[in-house]
Amino acid sequence: MDEYSRFVDWDKMDVSAQSQDTKELTCTDFHELKQLARQGYWAKNHSLRAKVYHKLISNIPCRTVTPDANVYRDIVVKIIGKRSSSSLPLPEFVDNSLIPTYCLNAEGIGAVRKIILCISNQFPDISFCPALPSVIALLLHYSKDEAECFEQVCRILACNDPSKRLIDQTFLAFESSCMTFGDLVNKYCQAAHKLMVAVSEDVLEVYSDWQRWLFGELPMAYIARVFDVFLVEGYKVLYRVALALLKFFHKVRAGQPMESDSIQQDIRAFVRDIAKSVSPERLLEKAFAIRLFSRKEIQLLQMANEKALQQKGITVKQKSCLLMFQQNVHLAVHAENFKSEIVSVKEMRDIWSWIPERFALCQPLLLFTTLEHGCSLSRFYSHSEGHEPTLLLIKTTAKEVCGAYLSTDWSERRRGGNKLSFFGTGECFVFRLQPEVERYEWVIIKHPELASTGSETENHTQPASSTLSSSSIPSDPSDRLSPFLAARHFNLPSKTASMFMAGSSECIIVGGGDGQALYLDADLNHGRTSHCNTFNNQPLCSESFQISILEVWGFRD
Repeated sequence: MDEYSRFVDWDKMDVSAQSQDTKELTCTDFHELKQLARQGYWAKNHSLRAKVYHKLISNIPCRTVTPDANVYRDIVVKIIGKRSSSSLPLPEFVDNSLIPTYCLNAEGIGAVRKIILCISNQFPDISFCPALPSVIALLLHYSKDEAECFEQVCRILACNDPSKRLIDQTFLAFESSCMTFGDLVNKYCQAAHKLMVAVSEDVLEVYSDWQRWLFGELPMAYIARVFDVFLVEGYKVLYRVALALLKFFHKVRAGQPMESDSIQQDIRAFVRDIAKSVSPERLLEKAFAIRLFSRKEIQLLQMANEKALQQKGITVKQKSCLLMFQQNVHLAVHAENFKSEIVSVKEMRDIWSWIPERFALCQPLLLFTTLEHGCSLSRFYSHSEGHEPTLLLIKTTAKEVCGAYLSTDWSERRRGGNKLSFFGTGECFVFRLQPEVERYEWVIIKHPELASTGSETENHTQPASSTLSSSSIPSDPSDRLSPFLAARHFNLPSKTASMFMAGSSECIIVGGGDGQALYLDADLNHGRTSHCNTFNNQPLCSESFQISILEVWGFRD
């Protein structure tokens, strides 16, 4: 074959898919390179892919002192000695990870362990990196020798560009990425997420497998195509592909009985056998059809999840800490500690499965209830302020139950002075529990006229026609994107904040997705809803209703 065939078992490779045509890659423009990677320009030429990998990895900005091929040649004999490759113990940071062999021959399989041990010697700061064996195994297919593969992996690990995230190397980074993936599933794969909640006691444990789906279970032809794009576009590609895998799993398995006692095992088996249902091209097509949030927004969400884990003291993989973390998610709403006059424990757990992962670690704390504190909007504010986020629950006299997850402290309403100004973030959503369960999210209510004109704000007690009209709710799905997190937390410009919630001494307005909006009078006895007819979803509740009970819940560590 070619000079990059030393570790390849060609009987396992799909040679029929390989082209021997001589190709060169001369483009340097990022956007052109991105399109070529997505189209699989170098996917069918083994030698060309090897050269492209070498070129892309060589361009990764790295630490000044990054181990290279010569370092490997100097240390490999000292570290490995005369031991058999198959008997070499793996370092703890790979967590006994599945070590895929893909299409490696016997020499290549042994080389994976040798390179892992040498990397462990050169990178003592790595504490958790389960994707490493797969990355090494993959790159060995396109390396002339072990030393070259070692150097390429080292460059990926030593990347020092803060805007270019590649491989998680600590438990904190890994676990926060799992939480971030859970948040993305909650938004982009709601049908699949609903299934996970229904069949799994610990949804986060299922989502903690997301990197294993890619770096462990995906067949060689698929992970190589993913890696092509990953080297060009970075970490966000991994989220895209994992979401696409979950979408396909739900589509193929919808309505079918589980094949095992574990949804985790079922997903792993589906990914291993994905060739039966989805081609690599179709997988990538699906992945890039998802209108994912910007890289900046995902980074902010990742930071928030890391902060939540640090506050819980979960920064390293310790069995006791991890067990507490996993149980905390499921037991946050515990029957013995939870009592609401509006929702049951099961219903509250359903709501908990919708909220961002970093807050799902917390326990619900009752802040305000009309049964105890009366129907006073001022008391509503006084009990709710200082808490972020909060959960609003409403039960009507017609036995309807609806509510809202509100990401921002109600004290933010004062920023507009006497004006009825909107605030909030893209994590907000409204929902209905009775008569049917439905969640509406991610549409931003836009009211620039409330902030810019005096005529509207002078009489801000007129919400029925002006502030809740369906014309104020964007029908274009492209308008649904908004920052995840409160602007003041990350010094983002205020203009980027979603206008989701508003409050004054006269009323409360909460806007939801799919054209839903909720208005509450100052006496907290009456409310109205607005429903945009351009969407097919059912209304949040009756257009005009009387409130039987209203509760506000906070989140307690």
